[in-house]
Amino acid sequence: MSESSAALELDDIQSGVLSPRPTPYAATYLCFRIDDAAPGRELMRRVSAVVPSAADQVSPLGQTWVSVALTCHGLRALGVPRASLDTFAWEFRQGMAARATALGDDGASHPGNWEAPLGTGQVHVVLTAVAPDRERLEAAVDRARPAYDRLTGVSAIWRQDCYALPTETEHFGYRDGVSHPAVEGSPIAGSNPLEAPLKAGEFVLGYRDESGGTQLPQPQVLGRNGSYAVFRKLHQDVAAFRRYLRQAATGPEDEELLAAKIMGRWRSGAPLALSPHHDDLALGADPARRNTFAYARDDPAGFTTPAGSHIRRANPRDAAVAGEVRLHRMIRRGAVYGPPLPAGALEDDGADRGLMFAFIGAHPGRQFEFVQSQWMNDSVFFGAGHEKDPVTGAHDGSGGLTIPRRPLRRRLPPPPRFVRTRGGEYCFLPGLRALRWLGDLRT
Repeated sequence: MSESSAALELDDIQSGVLSPRPTPYAATYLCFRIDDAAPGRELMRRVSAVVPSAADQVSPLGQTWVSVALTCHGLRALGVPRASLDTFAWEFRQGMAARATALGDDGASHPGNWEAPLGTGQVHVVLTAVAPDRERLEAAVDRARPAYDRLTGVSAIWRQDCYALPTETEHFGYRDGVSHPAVEGSPIAGSNPLEAPLKAGEFVLGYRDESGGTQLPQPQVLGRNGSYAVFRKLHQDVAAFRRYLRQAATGPEDEELLAAKIMGRWRSGAPLALSPHHDDLALGADPARRNTFAYARDDPAGFTTPAGSHIRRANPRDAAVAGEVRLHRMIRRGAVYGPPLPAGALEDDGADRGLMFAFIGAHPGRQFEFVQSQWMNDSVFFGAGHEKDPVTGAHDGSGGLTIPRRPLRRRLPPPPRFVRTRGGEYCFLPGLRALRWLGDLRT
């Protein structure tokens, strides 16, 4: 059997690559700078002992996870040769800040306005810890601390704590973490039983992907069983979002309908595709039912779930669009940070709140960057011109939003930018053998 078609080597893949987060959860992101290769390599040796593998199928509700990722600057700081770095995806080599134009990171979202040290080249290692609650999260950080504590030449330079709101929603009020794809060879089931599992090579390097190819940075011991990770800190302007809905709606019921049409789901998590006229709390809370739907047969024109809604842009499923949908699927994970804006408040209180967004895949260009530029910040792919995603789009005050409706479509006023990029990094999640290889690297 060829390597590209072999079964997933789960014991060499970081658990955080394939496993969804526990519900509820607490999480933290820790960033480090490597000033000396020798202690940086020692860090890799140490963390390889605390990162669990995807072979552990015990429920994450009783566990904590620690994952480790490196930027291209980080690999370079460890002494990975240039010839090896050149085999990695070029978007990863450039870094997120250099990709700002393609990603729509302009204006307030421009890298010049990012939270330091994100996007400066100083972030070399990103350690992520996830647990079912804050007490166990801090215990996980304490267990991992010996891996980086008292290492002269390795500096902790940034931390972002995250958590799940009691409502399991993000700050705009929608249930989060509803959808994730099935990966061929993984023990983790996808959320939509109508979607066939995607080839492992869409998410893990060294395996055959949906196009029949195989991506594998060199040397093989470094690239195989790794993945790319995109981390973005996204500030949410909750007050502006609430005001926009209030001003565009004719009343409270219409406000909730508009919120559902913009997202493609009611706030409970119930999709419009399965509950088009009213919210359904039981459906929204049922992971076995809330994702079992498609678009092509029952809603090709988007009268129920608008083609421009957030969830249909992010995953058009079986709808007819320009491009092959399965080539652009991603594993997405969001973690809330910052205090909630009090219920009903329409004015901002100055607090920083939003999502730490994570994407995991094997193709940063045709997955994350394609979806961000072509599906989130444009509408040509489904024939609607240059409208942007109503929730996360890089709005500039021009254009508007269209909601298909009989007999006449509904046009909403141009929205402001509700989500602003505060920073981010393109990273590589090595396999466990690769972490040990980096620890023993000699150049």
